[in-house]
Amino acid sequence: MIFNELKEFEKDVKRLSKKYRSIPDDLKVLRKVLAVSPNARPPFSFEINDLGITSCVIKVRKIACKSLKGRGVKSGLRLVYAYFEAEQRIVLIELYHKNEKEKENRALILKHFSS
Repeated sequence: MIFNELKEFEKDVKRLSKKYRSIPDDLKVLRKVLAVSPNARPPFSFEINDLGITSCVIKVRKIACKSLKGRGVKSGLRLVYAYFEAEQRIVLIELYHKNEKEKENRALILKHFSS
């Protein structure tokens, strides 16, 4: 599986890593999981279908974060990524805490993945 990151994702990781120090390690674990099972797996993740694009964009709602002790997968971190099955490639789009914002940045997704 090939992983790519948008510059916006890299900025998100850098910003969140200041508050949650374990994020780089947590993302390594998450990449291993996505490499084995990249498709949406409710209730942990789901496809965002109402964007009008052909790419498979998935939002992960339950990410384990060691920095949020005792919270486990209910940490509140959200990850948005695009999965290209034919290419066996995942593009990491956005990472945020649910207290920071309510929904994914749809304008960012459309900017990078609309035809």
